[in-house]
Amino acid sequence: MPTQPAASASPPSRLSGTSIGSAGESRVLGRSLRDSVPFDAHGAWQPENGRPDAVARVLANNAGRQERLIPLRMSRMAASPFAFLRGAASVMAWDLAHTPSIGHHVMIDGDAHLNNFGLFRTPRQDVVFDLNDFDETLVAPWEWDLKRLTASINVAARENGVDATGRERAVRSACTAYRTTMSTLAQVPAYELWQMRSYASVLHIEAPVTLDSAEKATIAKAVERSTKRSHATMLARVAEPDGKSWRFRDEPPILTRLDAAQKNHVIEGLRGYLQTIAGEWRTMLERYDVVDVAHRVVGVGSVGTRAYLLLLLGRAHADPLFMQVKEGIVPAAAPFVPPLAESFSHQGRRVVHGQRLLQSSSDPLLGWTTISGRDFYVRQMKNIRGSIPVDWLHGATFDFYAWCLGLLLARAHARTGDAALLAGYCGNSDRLDAAYARWAESYGGQTVADHAAFVQAIAQGRVIAAPPEKA
Repeated sequence: MPTQPAASASPPSRLSGTSIGSAGESRVLGRSLRDSVPFDAHGAWQPENGRPDAVARVLANNAGRQERLIPLRMSRMAASPFAFLRGAASVMAWDLAHTPSIGHHVMIDGDAHLNNFGLFRTPRQDVVFDLNDFDETLVAPWEWDLKRLTASINVAARENGVDATGRERAVRSACTAYRTTMSTLAQVPAYELWQMRSYASVLHIEAPVTLDSAEKATIAKAVERSTKRSHATMLARVAEPDGKSWRFRDEPPILTRLDAAQKNHVIEGLRGYLQTIAGEWRTMLERYDVVDVAHRVVGVGSVGTRAYLLLLLGRAHADPLFMQVKEGIVPAAAPFVPPLAESFSHQGRRVVHGQRLLQSSSDPLLGWTTISGRDFYVRQMKNIRGSIPVDWLHGATFDFYAWCLGLLLARAHARTGDAALLAGYCGNSDRLDAAYARWAESYGGQTVADHAAFVQAIAQGRVIAAPPEKA
């Protein structure tokens, strides 16, 4: 008896209910997008007609910040073009929104400059290298992260005395790593992708850059220095004995202790935070008592936002735990992209959500809360160990480091984007690398000009800046 024809199978679908296309189909689609957005389109940079005044955008971005700290923020941004780039995310967001895109959105870091990568400790106490700042994270074109990264490489290289040829080589190195890593990840099972880590032993990364013994020693020194930092080493640096306990050392404006009422207000605000972390970690935190709270100024772009440092002590001898409670504000690029789901309108939750998606091994104490109607996120202060100082980067060391950053950015994007589509678009040649190198050189020049205008605005009294900080 002849067999009956098999019923046509239902198309596969994700748990979310959306259909799944093949990686091959995505690659073909990616290649086809080169027709509408050719590689050379990414290399062009010229200020759009009607580009807002950069100084005015910086000043507008001060809205909602603590007035007493705004002059400090302005001073830090004036220190150099690279410092200006770090603090002027709102300036670059407008510019990026007016650059070509293939229309593929992923969860981006939103502030992927080279200082926002670093070394930190995982729950298993391994030290890994990854993205480490997510204040600006949101869903947006993947190109925006790669352009901010390459622009930052170019500007930092300028400050280190690297010539145009060297700047181009470093940017190309980052782009090559992004492109080739994305191609590899397009073939990796999603579960394996989520388990990938880049450990602190970065010298074992197979980068197409040869380092001599001195250059290897430079990177090894940074790794060693970072791994020696801990909650215990921070205790002696920022706190002092107070009878049988400890308290923060008052060092205004950077570290300012709170009075009893303010301290209790922050601690009460953390009750909601405890419900946003896993139960086993809530149990762990019950072994600690909060002994002091201070306001702490961090970074460049974050200066003026509310950020608290909590000192907790456990029952064991010399068992400090530092927690940061940092205000989450609307990301600079938010006006230029569709809004996230309503559940992520809480800016602290948005940061946590983005970090968990982009980072290979997130802090288990990462969560969010609301204090006095403001959104905050909470994390360990010292699970982040540090980064390689920008002024150490020259020659092959810079090229190697740029390559590492391109790899990490690709892996972060692959976790929420279509790696096969991006690999298909980016291709196997170095044409995209060359285009981004041209972009970075042009935008690096724009940043130098914007910084000069900013410094001039300070000299003219249009911008009020605090005296430069002592080294």
